[in-house]
Amino acid sequence: MNSENYEKLSNDVEMSFSEHVEEFRQRLFFSLIMFLIISLGCFYFLNTVVEIVKSPAVGIKFFQFAPGEYFFTSIKLVFYCGLILSSPIFIYQVLLFLVPGMTYKEQKLLIPVLISSYILFGMGLVFSYKVLIPSALKFFISYGANVVDPLWSFEQYFEFFSFLAFTCGLGFQIPIIELVLCITNIVKPQALISSWRYVVLGSTILAAILTPTVDPLTQLFLSIAFLGLYFTGYLLSVVIKKQQI
Repeated sequence: MNSENYEKLSNDVEMSFSEHVEEFRQRLFFSLIMFLIISLGCFYFLNTVVEIVKSPAVGIKFFQFAPGEYFFTSIKLVFYCGLILSSPIFIYQVLLFLVPGMTYKEQKLLIPVLISSYILFGMGLVFSYKVLIPSALKFFISYGANVVDPLWSFEQYFEFFSFLAFTCGLGFQIPIIELVLCITNIVKPQALISSWRYVVLGSTILAAILTPTVDPLTQLFLSIAFLGLYFTGYLLSVVIKKQQI
């Protein structure tokens, strides 16, 4: 469908404010139902999910130091898993709600941005699970291993795990932020590349903050990942701006 046909179709289909509110309510209700169903599924496979979360902590025995600690932590774990797994459905419902009121050009920009944002967030989670978290745990387990026994609270471990995973996932949103800034003309692509020295410094500082160890190799990997994401966002911004001209 080209832009002229889309605009003609959009003008033929108009909804009142109350109809928009009702549609939004229905789509929100459907998203919540799917979230609950997926969360219940995660709860059913809770032991498998817990084993996946625990697997980076090799050789660690976990304890609960208060009544209900593991129960409430498992509820949070199920909530986060349900939120992540159901988010594509929520994004899809948001698109179905917004697309009829958008121009053809806005659709071409918004849909790829939302899909790419979710994919990048998932890549950040995988990177943290495969690289960042194991490296951090290896340092903490080896440090003082001859002095203290590594007996950890599962609640505190999960907070550590989720903090690194979500911050890394958010860090992988760098290209999306660049695209939005360039599409809205807040920043030009030339400004992105001209600030590369500050970007290198900033990625190094950010990697040092997000990496809770003094391991330089892990910090280097994370810094390189952020730089790669930044320059990828720059290249995509250049391509999109050329198409807009």
